[in-house]
Amino acid sequence: MTNRVAIVFQYDGSGFRGWQNQKDSITVQGTLEEKIAELDPIRPVKAIAAGRTDSGVHASGQVAHFDCSGPIPIHKWTSALNGRLPESIKVLESVSVPSDWHACYSAKYRRYRYSIFNGSYPNLFLQNVSWHKYRFKLDIDLMKHALHDLLGLHDFAAFQKAGSNRSNSITTVQDFSISRHGDIVTVEIQASGFLYGMVRLLMGQLVAVGEKRLSLEKFIYRWRKGLRSEVKEAAPPHGLCLIRVGYEENIFSKEKSFDTFPSFSLPIFEP
Repeated sequence: MTNRVAIVFQYDGSGFRGWQNQKDSITVQGTLEEKIAELDPIRPVKAIAAGRTDSGVHASGQVAHFDCSGPIPIHKWTSALNGRLPESIKVLESVSVPSDWHACYSAKYRRYRYSIFNGSYPNLFLQNVSWHKYRFKLDIDLMKHALHDLLGLHDFAAFQKAGSNRSNSITTVQDFSISRHGDIVTVEIQASGFLYGMVRLLMGQLVAVGEKRLSLEKFIYRWRKGLRSEVKEAAPPHGLCLIRVGYEENIFSKEKSFDTFPSFSLPIFEP
C-alpha cells in the first residue's frame, strides 16, 4: 500500500540548476528524490512540484508530492527529510493527501515575488536575492500601469522562452502588487500558471518601463502583438522567488508554511 505525501518547502536556488532533473547537474528535484529514496527504498521515487523553477531561482513556498510505502508516519517526513537534506533545502510541513491529488495539476495559482535593490551602492547581503538596479530610480507608478494591462486571460507569447513544451501560450494573470520600501522594490505576480521564463522576461521589460527606457505604449504593444523577438532582456534569476501555491482546499495546517521569504530590513549604507 502506498501513501501520497505533500510537502511545502523552501530552497536557496543559488547552487541548483533549477527544479527539474538534468543529467550531470545538481537540481532540487534530484536532491529531494535522493533523500526520499534513502528513507523509503522500497519503490522508485518521483517528486512532482507545483512550479518548475529555473536555475538560480529561489522558493519560499514550493509544494511537491511523492508516494511512499515505508513505515514513516506522514507528519514525520518533515523532520526525517530535514535531517538529510542540505542546508539549502528546508521542508516546512508534510501532510497526507488523496492518491489523485497532484501538486501541479491541483494548483489554482502560483505567486512569485521579484525583488529589486534600487540603491546607489551594492549591498553584500542582498546580492543573492535581488537585482541591483542603480542608474535610475524606478517609477513604480508607471510599472503599476504596465502590470494592470496584463490582468486577465491573454496570450503571453511575448514572454515565453524557447524550449517550452506547452501547447499554447495562454494563461490568466489573476493579481499583482508592486511596492517600494526605501531602496527595495518588490513585484508580486499571481497567475493560474506561468509560461517558461515568463516572469523573468516580463520583469526585464517592466524594469525598462520603470527606468523610462521603454515607453508604456511600447511595452503594451510588444506583449499584445506577441513580439517575442523584441523582448530581449530577461531579469536575472536570483531576484525571483516562488512564494505561494494555492489550492481549492488549504491542505497545509500552518499558514506560516507559505511566504517565509524574509523582509528586507537591513540598513542601507549611503555615503
